[in-house]
Amino acid sequence: MVEDITTDGVRIAQLLSSELDGREDPPLDSLAVVNADTNVEPTDDGALAYEVERDGERVASVFVQPDRIRIELTDGIESAERTARRAELRVRPKAVEPPRVLIFVEQGAHVKRAVDAVIAGVEAS
Repeated sequence: MVEDITTDGVRIAQLLSSELDGREDPPLDSLAVVNADTNVEPTDDGALAYEVERDGERVASVFVQPDRIRIELTDGIESAERTARRAELRVRPKAVEPPRVLIFVEQGAHVKRAVDAVIAGVEAS
């Protein structure tokens, strides 16, 4: 039996968008995917696919690379980082102002783990 593993950055971004924008359980019901580029082309540095807002405030940006996505969270970064590390996602703090945490999602199967990290960040803020 062959298992398909989704490693296409655009497809992973679409899966994440569906989870964030389509679920109605709290706190996901307060999130919205905005400024979506429906024709985004992946780049090695990451092209902005969309932003995630909560009550009109940006809490994350999602960038598409050829074989993964990068989520840049600005709220609840310590909690999001802890949750992502526990879920065995690759994480990197970004020392900018305001500080951010980068979460890399390399497989479609890891999207739910990334959603848990976003939830942890949103709930902590």
